[in-house]
This record gives sequence, structure tokens and C-alpha cells, in this order.
Amino acid sequence: MPLTHRVVIAVFPGVDLLDVTGPAEVFALANRETPGHTPYQVLLAGPAAGPVRTSAGVRLLTDLTFDEVGDGADTLVVPGAADLTEDGPAARVDPEVVAWVRATAPHVRRIASVCVGAHVLAAAGLLDGRRATTHWSTAAQLAADHPAVTVDPDPIFVRADHGRLWTGAGISACLDLSLALVAEDLGEAVALAVARHLVMFLKRQGGQSQFSVPISRPASSRRDIDELRSWIAGNLDQDLSAGALADRMRLSERHFARVFKQETGTGPAAYVQAARVEAARRLLESTDHSLSRVAASTGLGSVETLHRAFGRLLATTPSAYRRRFRTAPV
Repeated sequence: MPLTHRVVIAVFPGVDLLDVTGPAEVFALANRETPGHTPYQVLLAGPAAGPVRTSAGVRLLTDLTFDEVGDGADTLVVPGAADLTEDGPAARVDPEVVAWVRATAPHVRRIASVCVGAHVLAAAGLLDGRRATTHWSTAAQLAADHPAVTVDPDPIFVRADHGRLWTGAGISACLDLSLALVAEDLGEAVALAVARHLVMFLKRQGGQSQFSVPISRPASSRRDIDELRSWIAGNLDQDLSAGALADRMRLSERHFARVFKQETGTGPAAYVQAARVEAARRLLESTDHSLSRVAASTGLGSVETLHRAFGRLLATTPSAYRRRFRTAPV
């Protein structure tokens, strides 16, 4: 990387505050961890000079206007903004910001979007033919608006185009993304030191979803299915086979499986296992229960089954997950 790597963060009316300040803080801490050298210069660029009001009401002061950036950026960070609609959050895509990003992209070494900022990159044509992520709540919008983009709502961040294009997931994932950029530029040791200052993990465990099972399955059109899902969450140690659930719903097993998948997007068995793994994760994070107790209380049965489920869904082991994410005092 250059002796001093210039990071330009785009700001515009309604931008999400943490999308801007999170990356800026990570790069500032990286400077602190490299005495005698200032690897990053962070600048805020906006459509015009002066203050910019963020979504939180806090005003940020730009260092540059968009027109003044020219080819003077090494990394361009594009945060997001969202509007709340009757159907939930919708990414805001400002044509002026899109046009500037499209014009600036050829002149920068690396571009990273934060949260729903991926919608701006997509509108600028930078994500066509590539895999990308965004905040889970607008992933469907991104896929619908930009069919040429392979949208993956699960990862914390996605690195594409040989490291030139990065897209990050929602809200606090801006820190994970920024740490990954620091690790690429300055090495894992510096990134780890920054992570320690932030009291966070350098890398979230591979395969960890950015959202939980209840959040990832939107409310169905059938109240009885929603009630069943609530019952499942409170009775994970019970018999939750497709047959038992069908009996509870007073439906044939075949008809129940078809209705459940239609309403939730997944089959009963897969849903139940994901819910059990979710509960096991919470226990591993917050208690010192043995693995056998965790397996029994979540309905996974045995430690062997617990291991298989974690390997399949989270690409890690229960013990490794606990070491990473334990929050209860020892």
C-alpha cells in the first residue's frame, strides 16, 4: 500500500452515522498501532462543502466535495442510507451519489460498501456478475433491482474482484469489514491489536450468519404456522419430527411439509435444526453448561449430533464457537 493510504468516505444527507464513524475509527486506531508511520488518511467527501445531517441527526463536516476528490483516493468507502416504508426498510439510492461513484471507481484501488451502500455500488454497475452482500433487510430489494448481482444475505462481508470490491453486511459489520481491510493492508497483527481496542473479535467465525433464525424467516401469511414456529422455539427438547408437527397441526405429514415450506421457505426438519443450533449458540455464549447438557436441552440429543449440526450450519465446532463468543463470566 502507499506510504499513506487515502481513505475517502462518502457522506450525504441521511447517511447512516455508524457506517461512517465505524470505519473511520478502525483506520484511526490502525494509525495508533503503527508508531512512526501514519498508514491512513481518512477524509469525508460530500456533494457540497459544509455539514451533512446523518440519519441519527448528528451532523458531519465534509473535508472535500465530490468534485474535489478526483483521482486522489486509494480506498473509497460507500456507506448507506435507508427509508422506512410500510414494507420495511428500503435502501435509498441517490442518483447524484451513484453518478459520482461510477465516475470515481476507475480511479481508486479499492471500493468498499457498508450496509445498504451495496445498493449504490450495484446501481453504478460495479457489482454486475459478482457476489455481494448487504443488510439482511434489503437483500431481497438488491436482488430484485439488480438481477445481474449474485446477492448473498448471509456473510458478514464479501470480497470480490481480487480484493478490489468489498461489500459489507448490516450496521456493526462495518467494523468487521474495516478490520479485514486493515489486515489486508498492514497484516493480521495490526488488525488484531485494533480489534482488541474495540473489544471485538478480529474475525467472526466462518459461516456465522448475520442474523438469527427467527429474523431470517419473515412472518408467514398463516397465523397457525406462525404460532407453530413460536411453539417450536419454546419446546426444542420435544419431538419435533415432521410427523409430530403435522399431528399438532392436524394435517397429513405430506400436506404439512408442503404448507410449511411454502410459508417459511424451508422444510420442517431444516427449520427445526436451525432453531436448535440457534438456541445452542445462545447457551454456549452465555452459560458454562457442558456440551452434553447443551445438546440435550436444545433437542439435538447428543454431543455428536451437536458437532455435526455446528459443522454443517456454522462451519465450526461447539467448543471453538464458545471460545470465540462466550459472554458469561468464567
